[in-house]
Amino acid sequence: MLNYRHLYYFWVVTKEGGFARAAARLDMAVQTISAQVRELERALGHQLLKPAGRGVALTEAGQAAFARAEELFRIGELIPHEVREAASGQVARLAVGLSDGLSKFAAHALLEPVLATPSLRLLCHEGEFEQLLAELALHHLDVVLAGQPAPPNPNLRLTSERLVASPVDWYGPTSLVHKAEIDRFPQSLDRLPLLLPTGHSALRPRLDRWFESLDLRPRIVGEFEDSALLSVFAARGMGVFPVSSLGAGDIALTRGLRRLGHSAEVTDEIHAICSRRGRHHPLVTRILEAARG
Repeated sequence: MLNYRHLYYFWVVTKEGGFARAAARLDMAVQTISAQVRELERALGHQLLKPAGRGVALTEAGQAAFARAEELFRIGELIPHEVREAASGQVARLAVGLSDGLSKFAAHALLEPVLATPSLRLLCHEGEFEQLLAELALHHLDVVLAGQPAPPNPNLRLTSERLVASPVDWYGPTSLVHKAEIDRFPQSLDRLPLLLPTGHSALRPRLDRWFESLDLRPRIVGEFEDSALLSVFAARGMGVFPVSSLGAGDIALTRGLRRLGHSAEVTDEIHAICSRRGRHHPLVTRILEAARG
């Protein structure tokens, strides 16, 4: 078993740049700290620190150990504060996973019913679908918003509920979206540069099928995993892009964009995926009820 006290001394020595400064910070003898770090090196089987002038530097093995120690002890520093908040009952914590390619504007619209909750602490994590499901199963997240339901897996014990199947609107910079393009939509998509979500998004295959059904061969100039980043590039004149009608109201937050058209045949689905414990979270319950309404 790793001795975390030894790891902590190693972390402090690295942060302080030497044993003497670490000893002053910890109010301990230099020899004691040095001995503890040597014990850690023996346990791991690799040298972690090497002399560098009047201080020390990390070896390659030390860099790997320090990266994990940094993550571990940064989290540890938050624990007393979070425990006090939890004990006071004053903080309403909600941890949400957002799947790659999910419309951030639509996600904001779905979360809006809880955003005015007093003392809300909203934690949003973006990541790949499978990674978020694993975090949800470990109860690190309360709910995951994704463009697809969770696959059947009795070991994970997750439930899915489709919150919305929203049609898709198209927006673009005013420099590209003129009256002629609006009047000839969707055929005008053949003449305009397009920005699309990557294959990570469940929306992308639906768009590709829609293009094929209309015999459109669009000129794709960019693909993005992050829908908010996609809208920023569009606003700077790079091309036109699709967005869920549910979140289209937030497009007004991005200056310089104009509506091109509406694709009623293409829907952007958003599913809420919860563990059994997550479904009883009062804020998750409120999100689900608002979406149903």
